[in-house]
Amino acid sequence: MLALPTQTHHTHLSLLDKPVDSKTYALLLESSRTPNLGKQVHAHTLKTGFHGHEFVETKLLQMYGRFGCLEDAHYLFDKMPQRNLYSWTAILGVHVDHGCFEEALSLFEELLVDDIGLDFFVFPVVLKVCSGLRGLELGRQLHGMVIKYQHVSNNYVGNALIDMYGKCGSLDEAKNVLASMAETDRVSWNSIVNACAVNGKVYEALGFLEKMSNFKNSRPNLVSWSAVIGGFSQNGHDKEALELLCRMQAGGFEPNARTLASVLPACARLQTLNLGKEIHGYVTRNGFLSNPFVVNGLVDVYRRCSDMGSALKIFSRFSVKNMISYNTMIVGYCENGKMEKAKELFDQMELVGKKDIISWNTMISGYADNLLFDEAFSLFRDLVMEEGIEADSFTLGSVLAGCADMASLRRGKEVHAQAIVRGLQSNTFVGGALIEMYSKCRDLESARSAFDEVTERDTATWNVLISGYACCNQIENIQNLTHKMKEDGFVPNVYTWNGILSGHVENGHLELALRLFAEMQTSNLRPDIYTVGIILPACARLASISRGNQVHAHSIRRGYESDVHIGAALVDMYAKSGSIKHAMQAYNRITNPNLVSQNAMLTAYAMHGHGEEGITLFRNILRNGSRPDHVTFLSVLSSCVHAGAVQTGHEFFDLMAYYDVKPGLKHYTCMVDLLSRAGRLDEAYKLIKKTPMEPDSVIWGALLAGCVIWGDVDLGEIAAERVIEMEPYNTGNYVLLANLYAYAGKWHDLARTRQTIKDRGMQKSPGCSWIEDRDEIHVFLSCDRTHEKTEDIYTTLDNLNAHMRTGLE
Repeated sequence: MLALPTQTHHTHLSLLDKPVDSKTYALLLESSRTPNLGKQVHAHTLKTGFHGHEFVETKLLQMYGRFGCLEDAHYLFDKMPQRNLYSWTAILGVHVDHGCFEEALSLFEELLVDDIGLDFFVFPVVLKVCSGLRGLELGRQLHGMVIKYQHVSNNYVGNALIDMYGKCGSLDEAKNVLASMAETDRVSWNSIVNACAVNGKVYEALGFLEKMSNFKNSRPNLVSWSAVIGGFSQNGHDKEALELLCRMQAGGFEPNARTLASVLPACARLQTLNLGKEIHGYVTRNGFLSNPFVVNGLVDVYRRCSDMGSALKIFSRFSVKNMISYNTMIVGYCENGKMEKAKELFDQMELVGKKDIISWNTMISGYADNLLFDEAFSLFRDLVMEEGIEADSFTLGSVLAGCADMASLRRGKEVHAQAIVRGLQSNTFVGGALIEMYSKCRDLESARSAFDEVTERDTATWNVLISGYACCNQIENIQNLTHKMKEDGFVPNVYTWNGILSGHVENGHLELALRLFAEMQTSNLRPDIYTVGIILPACARLASISRGNQVHAHSIRRGYESDVHIGAALVDMYAKSGSIKHAMQAYNRITNPNLVSQNAMLTAYAMHGHGEEGITLFRNILRNGSRPDHVTFLSVLSSCVHAGAVQTGHEFFDLMAYYDVKPGLKHYTCMVDLLSRAGRLDEAYKLIKKTPMEPDSVIWGALLAGCVIWGDVDLGEIAAERVIEMEPYNTGNYVLLANLYAYAGKWHDLARTRQTIKDRGMQKSPGCSWIEDRDEIHVFLSCDRTHEKTEDIYTTLDNLNAHMRTGLE
């Protein structure tokens, strides 16, 4: 006999040193902690003549099943000279536990042929087969057998029937079984709670849980709570799931690994990092880091909260390295723009086996989403050459989206060819992606051909085509397309009109877009949150505050005002319409401001010259843990210009390196403008010369403006020479130079500059103003006579002038 390494094994096997009976073998097999020990006991039974002993061999079957030794269990069962119902139940249980439901069903059919009487304990096992196969009709047949064999009153069988009907999607039949049971226990109630939860009836599940409190022997336990919490989480009721977790703990139950595994996805989707960290601490203290579902849940929380450092630590130390854990990390890096890290993990996946299509798709879509289109296309080509794996509809859709964003018709056609080779060009998803790609490449003829190739067109397919025509400014064809869409049996929906609206706004048909929005409000197709997001920029570009107010009112009625994207658009609209007060109010109503909305408010402050407020907001953004980007820094540097805060501007400019933001020409321009206005002209000039990119007319113009303010003629002439060289026909540059000469008293140079303006026939661009009246914008220039009511306007002005003169006399 082999020597075993642990004292426990020696203790168990010492029982075999004297004559043993079947009970001793049963004790040894039930207490075995390793399959090796169980196999040694099995060998001993053969030596002592227990081969063919039904009781012992049934225990051996159960032991092999417990350790996942399916082949050993099957071999033993096939060699058994005599099989009773217990051995049949044991081999059925082994197959069910391993998810081999088809094989288990075949074994059950063999059992029926053997004509062994069926007792109650076999039915709960076989009913799990129905659950695994989602075989409702099969379950109903077994229910009939339960009635035939008169086991319907047995609680174990009744509970199994509730569970089966619930998992097969027949909640009403599960409820009927519960109602028909003479006696119920906690398992009965937990089964119906779970049945409601898995079928999406989470509030019914909660109702049954609350009813359980009325029964002394069936009060909710951890299993009950976990089922309800898991149901709420799996059905997207994330806040409610977390609230129920708190209720459960208040009731005296501490979550186990199953509870945490179900609630962590809710925590991840809500991006509640602090709660995630609390759960992480609880998991560590209670030793749940050995549970792969909990570990993957924690990784998911951290990656969704953009804390990839913590995600990597958990993945490296505790995750089971498999396709799921690798893909979760790769998705996290892709979502957070760290494609180098994602590619590094992608390449490491060879260590755990061949990459699956999900891994390839994740990387390709990650490159495309991060605007790394060349890398996405290169990886797609690698996939095409990879043996044993083929691109699917998601792969092609992701690459086509990248081709569309690049407007790369050549590459798009190459992907189209691959779709044809794979027979996926008629697929609804791929067809839609092809239509969008050709539309964005302005090839509407090919877009229409791709549309005609789709065999099962749906509303979304029509919407993509109509949106493509709208974006290509083919307004005259839109009405015809919507008519054909109706003939094809599809009714235009809000997404159809959103596509049309987006095209109108993109092509500058702003008044037309606003009229269409007004029509939508009075029709059955009410504008949704995306419609509002499309139409607000139109109001901003028209600087139409009255119509912006109308759209804002609609967003308040529909509950969109606090949405971060709508809030940012409202801030932008009010700022461009001249109302910083309303922009601030819109910003303060955003529930969870993100960087986009924060940037919008910073830009609004800079636009309106509220420098100090912009600086304060920027410091608050940093204090709250947001990571600023190039837009954030550009806006706050503009605020520093308006506030004249030179030292603060230097501080923020230097801070860009800390956040890995590379300064662009606009950032340098802000710094030059800031220094020039403060009179630090030499410093500004040196900064221009140190700028790593070629200075443009704007940066030289900022220096020239500073020279005008401070009367530095020599440096001003250098700046003017550069800016006039770049923009020789811009009258404003000559006017600035003329002003510089005037301030310095250089009348000869002033006259020479004015003569240059006159000789070249240049005129200063006149300023314009506008008023909004009855949803119409009226624009006026100096000495303008183009307005349709010019005569009435000038007559009114003459009358006003006459009244003013009379008043003065």
